[in-house]
Amino acid sequence: MTALPPFSLPGRFWRGNLHTHSTLSDGVLEPAAVVQAYKDAGYDFMMLSDHFLGHFDWPIADTRNFRSNDFTTIIGSELHAPETSAGELWHIVAAGLPLDFAPCAPEETGIQVARRAAEAGAFIGIAHPAWSQLTIEDGRAIDVAHAVEIYNHGCAIECDRGDGFYLLDQLLTEGKRLTAFATDDAHFRYPDHFGGWVQVKAEANDPDLLLAALKHGHYYSSQGPLIQDISLEGSELHVATSPVDTIAVVCGHSRTVQRLGRSITEATLDLKKLEKGWLLTKGSPWFRVAIIDQAGKRAWSNPIWKDRL
Repeated sequence: MTALPPFSLPGRFWRGNLHTHSTLSDGVLEPAAVVQAYKDAGYDFMMLSDHFLGHFDWPIADTRNFRSNDFTTIIGSELHAPETSAGELWHIVAAGLPLDFAPCAPEETGIQVARRAAEAGAFIGIAHPAWSQLTIEDGRAIDVAHAVEIYNHGCAIECDRGDGFYLLDQLLTEGKRLTAFATDDAHFRYPDHFGGWVQVKAEANDPDLLLAALKHGHYYSSQGPLIQDISLEGSELHVATSPVDTIAVVCGHSRTVQRLGRSITEATLDLKKLEKGWLLTKGSPWFRVAIIDQAGKRAWSNPIWKDRL
């Protein structure tokens, strides 16, 4: 068996949240209290992503003083500018922004501010596509995106629009090399926190290393279950997990392979079965792993591209 990235890479997994708000924009808690809440919950890192709007005086939270030997922060914000196909502001998670990132010009579009943030070194994520009612055309427009937010806990508990796989999977099948990140989008008005996060593989809990790992897709996302290994031997994919009831491989069409049971911790799945019996298909160039535990909590690997195996 050959382990696949990020499981084959040196270092360890660090648990972090990339989408959370404070009183610098529309959150309830002061920045220090938000950071402390994530520390107390056992996270290794987090990012305050307050809304980058003139209404809030263009905040980019300087959280460097909250870093310690066992906890760190990434500097970033949630960027906004006109306009999606629904006629609303774009919501774009930008992790790794410089503190002096310039306010948006009146004529700047969402596409342009995303490009400017990427040029400044940020990891760019398309936020809560279902909540924003983004179309495939919207997804194509953010041409510098690294990832799609595939689970947003705040949107999930407030209005059942926390999902983003419908957009990600279509873009993947079109050839976009995107990854999948889960977040809270916590405002701390409701129990909208600690519900979705990323597990980032890096050699140290360092902001620059975490950011580089995010850009390279060296992470997976979770609501609780752990993916401990994904390995390949020939056409057989081996997945090791914490106890779950479903281990499944999904791809760009309706074929899946899976193992179902009670508190299973591993499965060996034949990828050839993704294509078997599927008439008129050219196959899928990518696949990803999803696991579900007894409580219905999920974890998701990033897409794995067949041409990189």
